[in-house]
Amino acid sequence: MKLVSDLGRYLLLMREVFSKPDRVRVFLRQVFSEFQTLGIESLGIVIIISIFVGAVVALQTAYNIDSPLIPLTMVGFTTRQSIILEFSPTMISLVLAGKVGSRIASEIGTMRVTEQIDALEIMGVNPANFLIQPKVFASVIINPILIVFSICFALFGGWLACIFSDIVSPGDYIIGLQGWFEPYTITYALIKTAVFAFIITTVSGFQGYYTRGGALEVGTASTKAVVYSSILIIIFNLILTQILL
Repeated sequence: MKLVSDLGRYLLLMREVFSKPDRVRVFLRQVFSEFQTLGIESLGIVIIISIFVGAVVALQTAYNIDSPLIPLTMVGFTTRQSIILEFSPTMISLVLAGKVGSRIASEIGTMRVTEQIDALEIMGVNPANFLIQPKVFASVIINPILIVFSICFALFGGWLACIFSDIVSPGDYIIGLQGWFEPYTITYALIKTAVFAFIITTVSGFQGYYTRGGALEVGTASTKAVVYSSILIIIFNLILTQILL
């Protein structure tokens, strides 16, 4: 019953969140501010993780190709497909769920327990719309851009691994990257990322918005935001893969 109740409260909150903003200019200013907070500040960790994971994927692929009938160019091809189809959109979104989701939940939860949200309601402001909607729009726009960076740096990391390990020549790796490319795979990755961004921001905002108590409850809300967002990302990853592919 608690699941049904929480789902109902979530849907009611979303109705408030996606109502028309009171002031469009203020809304746009908040969205651009969230680009910095939710997106650009996450770029560093996205790049670092992508480079090293791309290198690991390339090395593991080369290690598992033990048949002379399989050309070494398949290392680049397999690395590219793994990165675009699964690693960058899904695994980086899970990382962002931990970094961004906990931040959103703790920020809104702190405003709730310190009665700042109540103050907004008294002033006639829709707090759900004012606090959560800019984060949702900013994340849905900026997260696919982060994923594009992730894909590029992951493939670069695979190229570096080929240079320093000497398992596969960089030339074979590059040929594999360029071969049999389907542009739809990029579209698929970006669609998944946008859906995951929506999940992260709305679930985290929901957890923070309904926080009650004090600092301990804010921490609990942040933890729940990360856990629930991660679970939903995994579930919707399966659903979207089945639908889109």
